[in-house]
Amino acid sequence: MEQKTKINAEDGKQELVITREFDLPLELLFKAHVEPDIIEQWMGTKVLKLESKKHGSWQFETTDPKGNKYRFNGVIHEFAPNRKITRTFEFENMPFGVQLEVAEFEQLTGDTSKLNIHVIYESVEHRDRVLKLGMAQGINMAHNRLQEVAKKLK
Repeated sequence: MEQKTKINAEDGKQELVITREFDLPLELLFKAHVEPDIIEQWMGTKVLKLESKKHGSWQFETTDPKGNKYRFNGVIHEFAPNRKITRTFEFENMPFGVQLEVAEFEQLTGDTSKLNIHVIYESVEHRDRVLKLGMAQGINMAHNRLQEVAKKLK
């Protein structure tokens, strides 16, 4: 299966850039990132809290097939509807450190849009550890689901 979500991770840097083009209008792509019921569908996670606004916070919980629960949380620092979300991301009780994510939403045509996510990690080691866990395949699968879920909302 083609990896439509691209990840650029340069050697020796503590950052990476994720890009993906969607066959979705910009407003629908953004909506899929800020509405809990839509997020739960494409991420396969439970939204415990989501305050889609500047100074808002969020917390998601995922349960693996064995019943283990994992939580993720952060704070939203910048929220510009249909343009940009800047937030922190922390994998609770895991040694990955806090990362900063800047998601920018771009309209390409009336029916297509692009998502650019710049992620900054505490260190090169943290970034490389996340990449080794299959982050590229996981985010590609999630974005494929986002495309399918959001298309049904058109």
